[in-house]
Amino acid sequence: MTTSYKELVEALRERLPAHKLIDDPLRTLAYGSDASFYRLIPQLVVRPDSEEELMIVLAECRHRRLPVTFRTAGTSLSGQAVTDSVLIQLNQGWRDYRILDEGRAIRLQPGIIGARANQLLAPYGRKIGPDPASINSCMIGGIAANNASGMCCGTAQNSYRTLRDMRVILADGTLLDTADADSRASFRASHGELLEALEALGRETRANTPLAERIRHKYRLKNTTGYALNSLVDFENGFDILAHLMIGSEGTLGFISAITYDTVPDAPLKTAALALFPDMASACRATLALKSAPVSAVELMDRAALRAVEGAPGMPAGLETLPDDATALLIDVRDEKERALEARIAAVHAALEGIQTLEPLGFTRDSETYARYWKVRKGLFPAVGAVRDVGTTVIIEDVAFPLEHLEAGVAALTETFRRHGYDDAILFGHALEGNLHFVFPQGFEAPVEVKRYAALMDDVAALVADEYGGSLKAEHGTGRNMAPFVEREWGAEAYALMWRIKSLFDAENLLNPNVILSHDAELHLHNLKPLPAADPIVDKCIECGFCEPVCPSRELTLTPRQRIVIQREMARLESVGTQASTARLATLREAYQYQGIDTCAADGMCATQCPVSINTGDLVREWRHRQVVERGGTARLVGRHFSGTTRIGRGVLRLADTTHGVLGTGMMSAVTQGVRRLSGDRLPQWIPSLPAPAPVRILERRSGKPIGGKRDKVVYLPACATRVFGASRGDDGADAVTRTTLALLEKAGYEVIIPAMIGHLCCGMAFQSRGYFDEAEHKARELNRELLLASENGRHPVLCDTSPCTQRMVERLDTRLTLQEPVEFAHDYLLARLAVTPKQARIALHITCSSARMGLSDKFMTLAQACADDVVVPAEIACCGFAGDKGLTTPELNAAALRGLADAVHGCDIGYSNSRTCEMGLSYHAGIPYRSILDLLNEVSRSCVIEDVAT
Repeated sequence: MTTSYKELVEALRERLPAHKLIDDPLRTLAYGSDASFYRLIPQLVVRPDSEEELMIVLAECRHRRLPVTFRTAGTSLSGQAVTDSVLIQLNQGWRDYRILDEGRAIRLQPGIIGARANQLLAPYGRKIGPDPASINSCMIGGIAANNASGMCCGTAQNSYRTLRDMRVILADGTLLDTADADSRASFRASHGELLEALEALGRETRANTPLAERIRHKYRLKNTTGYALNSLVDFENGFDILAHLMIGSEGTLGFISAITYDTVPDAPLKTAALALFPDMASACRATLALKSAPVSAVELMDRAALRAVEGAPGMPAGLETLPDDATALLIDVRDEKERALEARIAAVHAALEGIQTLEPLGFTRDSETYARYWKVRKGLFPAVGAVRDVGTTVIIEDVAFPLEHLEAGVAALTETFRRHGYDDAILFGHALEGNLHFVFPQGFEAPVEVKRYAALMDDVAALVADEYGGSLKAEHGTGRNMAPFVEREWGAEAYALMWRIKSLFDAENLLNPNVILSHDAELHLHNLKPLPAADPIVDKCIECGFCEPVCPSRELTLTPRQRIVIQREMARLESVGTQASTARLATLREAYQYQGIDTCAADGMCATQCPVSINTGDLVREWRHRQVVERGGTARLVGRHFSGTTRIGRGVLRLADTTHGVLGTGMMSAVTQGVRRLSGDRLPQWIPSLPAPAPVRILERRSGKPIGGKRDKVVYLPACATRVFGASRGDDGADAVTRTTLALLEKAGYEVIIPAMIGHLCCGMAFQSRGYFDEAEHKARELNRELLLASENGRHPVLCDTSPCTQRMVERLDTRLTLQEPVEFAHDYLLARLAVTPKQARIALHITCSSARMGLSDKFMTLAQACADDVVVPAEIACCGFAGDKGLTTPELNAAALRGLADAVHGCDIGYSNSRTCEMGLSYHAGIPYRSILDLLNEVSRSCVIEDVAT
């Protein structure tokens, strides 16, 4: 770090909390990486939580002439969110919102995920206009700063077209809120020259008829190349020009601290068809025919794209048998009323009449199939990147042709790729807009490969911009990889106009330099990201960042993507083998222990969002396995004496509960925190929601014996967590999960069988998560044997009262066993046997990561809604981060994962889930007790079954 940056850090430490200033080697690399194929490592990462803090950072950087780059989710593909200077990363703050005009508008801060904005608008039947494929992970700041569009957005509903107002901070630290009259008046007084200059530029541009017409023509297409020059021909007022120039400016003109969108209707009725055509020409002709049809989206996928997803769940059978030239169009139709929707479908059929398809056109009304079609389409880029050769990166080019030239443009572009040896490139995109994405693997290790890529880019620019008058960047932003070609697309006159705009806003060129505009003709060939082999579990990752929103450690340490970034860097350094690389490797490994290993919940939620199902938790468990292999004897001792271990656990809980009763919560917290500090944080952290020990006599007495008369049978397996943890002190009316489950089963008319040796049984998850794989498998085999005996080789279903344990059992045990987790069993079996009177109360619901991974989220919600009239599921909380015992051994992970929970469940008196350990952490951080969902069902139900049900 140079002297200037050291001085910056020292100055900022006097005004900002130390944890918001990050300059260590591991986190600057991890936080500085994005989804593009460029790598720059920032000198400093700053995480301001407010406009005031951000202004402080800008002032200190401007004082030292140090460049800054703004970053939200880092899903950008063109290199606009990386820097080797100061990275301003929006983290915990920046998530406020305000719904206006009964949902017809919404004001959003930049840290809100796009899908979250739509979730907020859903009760009003509205949504934001932009709908990029990454909407589940990208944030509003990036959506606006890149003018991201997407599948159904087109050019009419992007950020530029749906902008109502904006709150922006300029390079000099000035704040402007265009929605506030006082702010506009103050800005006019302080920055009147800027507004007058913008208005003069507008008059000059509109008077230049050839330039004005060229600008209007360019924006009939999707176009994010360069600055939004259309603002100069669309508006006369300086405030309007300024705000619209900010859209798509990629942080080079200022920082958007809030944006107000005019929202658009979100039709409730949706249907889609996957139309298959014999060749690309037929698909392009169909696209032209559909341009005037009442469709919401038409997504094109060539044969190579289809080949990449032909094995994906939910895709139509027979894709693998399609001819080599086959092309698909995913056609989406939406409306508010059934009759109108049917009329739209009929219009699509009429439009395509006479155009050959490989199969009859059929629209699906099944919501799961519909969602799967779109999930596959949105995941095409990462999915294709996953099949590349290890060590190569993946490039995505994003161009647009005038629709009338789509067929010829596609053919010419395909030939260009083949001419340069990119035979494995695939093509997909938003056909109605002539917007196409070409994806291909690319190696940058050898100079000849870099040269080949450079030649390709030159030819693509000539073809798209010169020959067909298209856009070189339709929706992914100019970034670094198209900055050298902006003048080529726009011409010298428009390009000079863009530099004038940049000078007006940022004369010192400190805001994201070399993004959008650059004097370096080879900028796109510099700082290319290496993707070396690290581990087969994660080698197919392209660092898209789709996994990050569901990671419980995302605001504490690293996300799955960032863990992979560091794994790759350590693999690269190990292969280099120099003294310097060895020293850096040692530094990274030491820091990675806490940042990457100790604070990973290993919950697998990342796999649910990853287009290629990478579970980074598997990688972390492998690391833990390598670290604990020499301590396997301890694990075997615990596993072989598991009943005794759980008795010791209950004894400790009994002692803690008694002490808690004597000392009280405040004194108990103070004492135990002090003891933990003295132990160097090696002892677990006591929390007030730590329960009393569970009763075991009820299980031991009935072990292996049926309960009740001749009725349907179920094998009940109490998880080790519910055999150890009982009800929490202070949760009046709560009972142990084991008692509640037995009461419910009795009420529902079941004959209950509890496996023999119940105190000794364990699914092995507690061992697996710590890396003790051998003992984990041993315990699974033991359990498998006992469950087969108890269930008569799978004749009777097996109910486990804890969701994570059930998931582990489903993955490891005999397929003859019908394994049921509590939500699934209650939904599928108990509801039909019980008379339920819903509770007149507002309750909180936590859907555990295991339930989500098993596809039970909808059943969980249905069950809860059957039992209570008002159910709250906190948004943006996927996994609680308790992770077995990490809520006690690494409590900061649980705290980070549940930040904001208390506010989200405000007004709820109680919460429910289906994992006893998760419920402990939820209770502590929510400030209300959490119990098993079975407790709720038991409370609101009565028996409605005939006692003598035949077996």
